[in-house]
Amino acid sequence: MPRPISATIDAAALAHNLGVARAHAPHAKAFAVIKANAYGHGLLRAAAALRGADGFAVIEFDAAVRLRDAGYTQRIVLLEGFFDAREAAEGAARHLSAVVHTDDQLALLDAVAAGARLDVLLKVNSGMNRLGYAPGAVHGAWAKLQEHPGVGKLTLMTHFADADGARGVAWQMAIFERAVAGIAAPRCLANSAATLRYPETHGDWIRPGIMLYGASPFAERSAAQLGLLPAMTLASEIIGVCDLKPGDTVGYGGTFRAVRPMRIGIVACGYGDGYPRHAPSGTPVRVGDRLTATVGRVSMDTLCADITDMPQAGIGTPVVLWGEGNPVDMVAQAAGTVSYELLCALAARVPVIEQQH
Repeated sequence: MPRPISATIDAAALAHNLGVARAHAPHAKAFAVIKANAYGHGLLRAAAALRGADGFAVIEFDAAVRLRDAGYTQRIVLLEGFFDAREAAEGAARHLSAVVHTDDQLALLDAVAAGARLDVLLKVNSGMNRLGYAPGAVHGAWAKLQEHPGVGKLTLMTHFADADGARGVAWQMAIFERAVAGIAAPRCLANSAATLRYPETHGDWIRPGIMLYGASPFAERSAAQLGLLPAMTLASEIIGVCDLKPGDTVGYGGTFRAVRPMRIGIVACGYGDGYPRHAPSGTPVRVGDRLTATVGRVSMDTLCADITDMPQAGIGTPVVLWGEGNPVDMVAQAAGTVSYELLCALAARVPVIEQQH
């Protein structure tokens, strides 16, 4: 009998969440961001569910090639651009699009074969201070791209540092507008948070990412409040039960000590499956049809849940680590991290079940 843990990926939820993004930006096209193996959901699995997107956005060149080889004809953009001349040449041959954020990358376009044309998104550093041309260098880079024989359609792009926070986007929009003044071109600006909160950023292309997977980009608004559905449910079962006396400890290091008689369920899931080892006692976990909390330190293959007040729970009782009935955002907040990290960390040993409606 196989170990009971599995991750269910809900294709209908992915498609629904793309619809939510479109509803917020009805006049923009959408790049579905499926980088990092579609945030742990599976590149081709997610692409199939999101086939209605106008394009896909990835980081990895090999992922873009896999999408093309699988027959996807939509625009596919490499969010960090090319890393060598071979990728630039092959990317043009496969009709990929690339972000250009440095003169070094611009120079790689010389590898594009004569007669081929590569669509480019010029990235502007509007305050994220990560990747992108400084505002004063934008016009010079734009002119070089316009003159380059290997460049096709040009789009302006930036990325927001605090669209999900108190600072918002107005300060970056002001920097961006000054940097691109006089340049008439399509724009690709909005991530998930900006798509949901700032209509003025929608432009011609939006880039929904985390929202596609049913997680909220906002600390103060849940995914359910945004109309999003969880796309991944990580589930397992109780495989053992242990009774504790007051003073007994649980797990490595004895970080949890019982102050009353307790009953705990040992769950077949641990950091070897992608569950965060640093999740403290009190992290929410759903046992049967009720939410309870973890106790003790997470092990490689198991964690423990408090089932003291759940006499019906025992070996074989289903457990949801995150997903349906136990939002990944809630688990991430308790663990002091973000839903992105939890979803991306799903281990290869966890069987994946595709759910269709």
